[in-house]
Amino acid sequence: MTRTATRLTAGLVAAAAVLAAGAAPANALPRPAAVGHHAERGRLVSATHLKTMTAAEVRTWLASEKFDAASVRYGVDTYRLVCRTIDTRGRATTASGLLVLPRSGERRLRTVSYTHGTEIYKGDAPSTSDDVWGPGPAVTYAAAGFAAVAPDYLGLGEGPGAHPWKHVPSETSAALDMLRAARQYAPRRGRALDGDVLVTGFSQGASSALGLARALQGGADPRFRLRAVAPVSGAYDFGGAERRAVLDGGMPEEYAVVYVSYMFVSWNRVHGGMYRTPSDVFREPYASRVEKLFDSTTPGSVVVESLPRSLGELLTEDGMDALRHPSGTFAAALREDAEVCTAWTPRVPIRLYKISEDEQAVTANADRCAAWFAERGVRVPIIDVGDTVHEGSRHLGSNIAGTARIVRWFSALR
Repeated sequence: MTRTATRLTAGLVAAAAVLAAGAAPANALPRPAAVGHHAERGRLVSATHLKTMTAAEVRTWLASEKFDAASVRYGVDTYRLVCRTIDTRGRATTASGLLVLPRSGERRLRTVSYTHGTEIYKGDAPSTSDDVWGPGPAVTYAAAGFAAVAPDYLGLGEGPGAHPWKHVPSETSAALDMLRAARQYAPRRGRALDGDVLVTGFSQGASSALGLARALQGGADPRFRLRAVAPVSGAYDFGGAERRAVLDGGMPEEYAVVYVSYMFVSWNRVHGGMYRTPSDVFREPYASRVEKLFDSTTPGSVVVESLPRSLGELLTEDGMDALRHPSGTFAAALREDAEVCTAWTPRVPIRLYKISEDEQAVTANADRCAAWFAERGVRVPIIDVGDTVHEGSRHLGSNIAGTARIVRWFSALR
């Protein structure tokens, strides 16, 4: 199977939910605690040197997965950091992430935060992946001269528990706390982060990038200054463009099955009230296995092979009805998710990157996000990255093409 099926670094699909019988519909979610304060947030727990590569080795390594190596100027060192952070309820926990430093003579480094696309399995996160795809963008930015920080998110990499998929507040807190840990660790390597942060991310990580940008601009940590934002191929209009693509066939159904399943399970864990038991929304035999499949310990290939190929086989009638007509907890969660485009006004350079005919994060998402920003008086350019295809996927190709364009833009900003 191609990476499209097994790694699922993909755009996001709307899922549905059924409220517990007898429960009053929830018209709004409680404000998440994940962006709040905790005394030890960002404190470094451990640091592990992973790899050293010369510039020539970086070029060969990136090219093996078709990443553009034209911006490579330096060799790199990669490190896995584990830091203190908070979970979706504001409780203390830990999370891991990748720090990549250039082997340059510069002591003070500008920082790029890269938030990655959807992963199901802990081992596929940037700091634990054994291939190029997971850490490739971070290495690209570091080899161009930046300090690159790529959080694994909660529950991925070496983080405990299951990953709360497509939960922007916890993705934001994990990204911010990994920046803090990187700032703490860099002096041990004779380096310093100068405080300027350029923010980017792909697919699921595109919304995460906007969430982090919003937090930094809002003063979440005065030691960091937001300088530019450049997300790639995000599903920003989760309740509109993306959900319609699931229902009207605008997305291949085999993708929709996986992402709908992931959403049901993850959002029920995070928000509660989405279903009482899996059999409320999933047909058997899938109802009996789906929560285990999405506990972050099951490889993506096993997940794909364990699910059906159509929504009709996957969902009960109640599940399909909720997908068609979001309400209560589900509708509130969709509104919260869209706040990365609707609830703040960027005051720094920002660009949205997309690819036409994206089979996973449908192209209308970027148009809708730009329109929301325009309503707030900000004109956001939409950059089409061209026609790059990676292992049969235009969506995956947009990560490669977008990274090549963004590293040049970030390098030109002073």
